[in-house]
Amino acid sequence: MTKPDISGLLVIDKPRGITSHDVVAAVRGALHMKRVGHAGTLDPMATGVLVVGFGNATRLLNYIVDHDKTYLATIRLGQRTDTDDADGELLPMERIATTFPSRRTVEKTIAERFTGRIEQVPNSYSAIKINGQRAYDLAREGKDVDLKARPVTISEFHVSAVRYGYASSARAGAPLAVAADISPDEAWKAGTAEPGMQPVMEIDVRVACSAGTYIRALGRDLGEELGLGGHLTMLRRIRVGRFSVDAPNVMTAHAESKTFTNRDGVEVTRNRAVLDDADHAADHALDLVASAAVSMDMLPVSGREATDLRFGRRIARDIRGTMAAYVPETNDLVAIVERAKKGEAKPVAVFN
Repeated sequence: MTKPDISGLLVIDKPRGITSHDVVAAVRGALHMKRVGHAGTLDPMATGVLVVGFGNATRLLNYIVDHDKTYLATIRLGQRTDTDDADGELLPMERIATTFPSRRTVEKTIAERFTGRIEQVPNSYSAIKINGQRAYDLAREGKDVDLKARPVTISEFHVSAVRYGYASSARAGAPLAVAADISPDEAWKAGTAEPGMQPVMEIDVRVACSAGTYIRALGRDLGEELGLGGHLTMLRRIRVGRFSVDAPNVMTAHAESKTFTNRDGVEVTRNRAVLDDADHAADHALDLVASAAVSMDMLPVSGREATDLRFGRRIARDIRGTMAAYVPETNDLVAIVERAKKGEAKPVAVFN
């Protein structure tokens, strides 16, 4: 007896300290299948929504990648790092800031410079490919990484909280000490910092943006615009298109440390992803039709139309954009279809 094919989407709440690939590996192990992928990389420091597809549902992932997204983040102003987040090394500053702008000034800068359609240069430590190589691999090898500015759209960039205080001048991401709350219109003049500490300003933000937006780059560029430098100390993705971290079927995971000796005889410790309910992973998944319904608009078709689509033939339907054709009576996902011409739809991907 052969194992029946299963297909679907899992929404994983990725924990901090593991890669998106680590999560895919954990799902492969839980489902005992190789055909698994994810829609949209999350940095190791980031947490939140990671959409993982398996079986035929992996064909939906390219469409999900293009969905808009919502993030929660904390931006620390007054320090820069080489990766633009707390996983990197602190970079030297031309001067250590002692006076910081008011919340109103920060909000005004965001409204004027960082909302709507903007141009953004991704960080060198990103997953973008340059001549077939990931930018972060080139950056770690010490090679120059020249990434071009690209247009993105920021539909929401809301400041929810502001803190002023002191942070380690040697280690990125260290907790903020002696935090101060002042009025929204008041700028902060820092006092004398303890040895090994420097004054910083932190802002908690909510960002809704188009696909391809780098929140790390937003934090970096906001810091530069304010003349302070900036990097992320927290990033959480709470929505990808119609997939939410609050959905009832979300699957949680945690990072587990593992030590092993590599082929060079060197002892190495790294994290791996562990699904919290691995034995019932399939029970958390959306089936193929439900997966398509959350990924794109649906087009109900008849059995005859389903046959035509599966043979690559067009059907007499006037549609806009990309849709998923399905047979409601049998809950059968047939094809992904696009407009061929007025009054006709054509299949671009067919499901057996």
